[in-house]
Amino acid sequence: MTDQTTPHDPLDDPAAPGAPVTASTRERVTGLDIRVDRAGFGPPVVVLNGLLGLNEHWFALLPHLIHRAEVFLVQPPLLEMRGPACSVDGVTRLIASVVESLADQPAVFVGNSLGGHVGLRLALDRPDLVRALALVGSSGLFERGFEKGVEHSPSRQWLERKISELFFDPARMWPSMIEDSYAELSRRSSARALVKLGRSAKNDHLGERLGGVRVPTLLAWGRNDIVTPPEVAVQFSEMLPDARLRWIDRCGHAPQVEQPDELGRHLAEFLDELARRDAGRLGGGRTGGGAVAG
Repeated sequence: MTDQTTPHDPLDDPAAPGAPVTASTRERVTGLDIRVDRAGFGPPVVVLNGLLGLNEHWFALLPHLIHRAEVFLVQPPLLEMRGPACSVDGVTRLIASVVESLADQPAVFVGNSLGGHVGLRLALDRPDLVRALALVGSSGLFERGFEKGVEHSPSRQWLERKISELFFDPARMWPSMIEDSYAELSRRSSARALVKLGRSAKNDHLGERLGGVRVPTLLAWGRNDIVTPPEVAVQFSEMLPDARLRWIDRCGHAPQVEQPDELGRHLAEFLDELARRDAGRLGGGRTGGGAVAG
């Protein structure tokens, strides 16, 4: 693995003015360049995107986190993955390799959609890497996949319709999302990878395994999510041993874009809770389990 750091100024991105990202790093694993943005100081937090997610989609909520944690936003080229690596298993192994090079202690994994699914798999398969989970519209139980009905060469109109479905208020959708996705999916190999990863996520149903997730878990869920609907969040909260559920009103499947401040506040409160737990444990105090809230 080689590590090349390049300057990255988020002020150049008009969609994320003032985003406090310090550097962008390229981690090279199994022939893939993985973008990693870093910000803040403290215990590690690793942010994982969904299929068409970008690190920039999280910049607006970073001010809630950077005084509590060192945040690593990890963006592998998911649609460039091929063969057996183009699967939930493959992405999980890839992220584990990257995180081993980034963090010297277990991290809090924050994941949206497929990213949440990968976080769950890490908590089950590599618990040595995971301090806690924050799942945001996660797959792993049920999802209405973005890949359904995907065209070999998706048109802008098709992409605009599909991406707008991720939002309660499509006006909150970044205009660049359509162009970015169109450019990404203009290659047939990328469209095939999208379908393959979506099917892999559906086939990797975690219902029978969720009782084995032994870390505190935040569920931060858009109340108007139609991809992983609210009932999925309730199922997660009932099946995970140490879960707390926080609803985000007037929000669909991508709270990091549609309601970043509210999502940021929920994540900050969760990190504060974890810090209190750790302090109580070090001080010999008793800590209670997480409550599930409506």
